[in-house]
Amino acid sequence: MRASTKMAILALATLLSLAWWKGLNALLDRGAILPAQAATGERNMPQKIKKTDKQWKAELTPEQYRILRKSDTERPFTGAYNDFWETGVYLCAGCGTPLFPSETKYEHGTGWPSFTAPVDEAHIEYKDDYSLLMKRVEVRCAVCGGHLGHVFDDGPAPTFIHFCINSAAMRFVPGEAAKKEAAATDAGAETATFAAGCFWGVEHKLGLIPGVLSTVVGYTGGATVKPTYEEVCTGRTGHAEAVRVTFDPSRVSYEELVRRFFELHDPTQLNRQGPDRGTQYRSAIFTHSEEQAETARRVMRELETSGKYKKPLATEVTEVSAFYEAEEYHQKYFRKKGFVCG
Repeated sequence: MRASTKMAILALATLLSLAWWKGLNALLDRGAILPAQAATGERNMPQKIKKTDKQWKAELTPEQYRILRKSDTERPFTGAYNDFWETGVYLCAGCGTPLFPSETKYEHGTGWPSFTAPVDEAHIEYKDDYSLLMKRVEVRCAVCGGHLGHVFDDGPAPTFIHFCINSAAMRFVPGEAAKKEAAATDAGAETATFAAGCFWGVEHKLGLIPGVLSTVVGYTGGATVKPTYEEVCTGRTGHAEAVRVTFDPSRVSYEELVRRFFELHDPTQLNRQGPDRGTQYRSAIFTHSEEQAETARRVMRELETSGKYKKPLATEVTEVSAFYEAEEYHQKYFRKKGFVCG
């Protein structure tokens, strides 16, 4: 028999096998028995968030992008939330939508965070997944479409629902802070990112602005993946100490935040603020959209021609890249220690 004929027969056999597997799984209806509202579609669907692939790459860490946007899976027992039992809410790492309350988390033993129910069925989407030659039910964020994991019917009684979710697809927010972020999401909050020296003082000052809903300190603008504070302090990772701001645009505009940003530090100092020296202390505005970039540059032009500053502005305006949250002891440092630098 010719080699080409053998290849054709093999290809046909493969296709028939795949069709048989799909048909058998459909017949047996393998996968989770979904909640009634999810199955019937009787849900109040939230407003969708749509971004380009380039924007997702800029805003997510490489691991988050690989899982949320490329439907990959983290290795079992390696995720940050696998053996994690604090009280709060797990949000979508891509858009901040509340996904799962800590009260529904349980130990399944598979090596991934497991939940019996979401915060709201309207925040979850289900999609048939026929990869691995079997039918599974994929779970996605209903707002941004990010891949979260899968749902099965091997959970605890009485529902037997088992949401098996990747840690990297989520962001945990404790207690009251979770309620505040959830309210911010529902209110159509927006995000801004600034760097103006030591992030302890910058976070405190930005957090006092009416209309700012939450702040998180972290590292952005560099090349190293998941840098530590010690690594950033060497100045070799390229990251800046930055603050990610969630704000209500109906109460404070992005332009007002940019103007306040320039007021809280000396934007003419290059790679330093006060006694703090190094590229990690540079003045920078990391924009999340072209509209933000245009606003930031327009405000800078106005300030440079106003005569307010004797030296040129050293502030850089650049598109936001992966933002890595700083270690917990840096978050809300002023509130914890009563001290800020700068």
